[in-house]
Amino acid sequence: MRANKYGATRTNCSAGHSHPSKAEAKRCDDLTLLQRSRIIHELTQQPKFPCVVNGAKVCTYVADFSYRDEGGRIVIEDVKGQATPVYRLKKKLVEALYPYVKITEVRA
Repeated sequence: MRANKYGATRTNCSAGHSHPSKAEAKRCDDLTLLQRSRIIHELTQQPKFPCVVNGAKVCTYVADFSYRDEGGRIVIEDVKGQATPVYRLKKKLVEALYPYVKITEVRA
């Protein structure tokens, strides 16, 4: 297996899911507890957002998590140790193509 160029270590969360970093695994544990407490609902891992412009598929953005908060709003989260230029561009593209989406960055 190849080493991560940013030094992240693949880690399992308490539910047994494999995550690319310790920070993401910890966030998964935190969100799972919030869902069990019924503070959030519909927790999903790795939601995909196809980015299509003028009929051409540009890319697919894959977030870390999505869920509904107490007010019923959809929250999209991405756990980031470092926001790369490609990530920043994809974030802007997704938020432009999907007006209801606001990506929340959780710092590692």
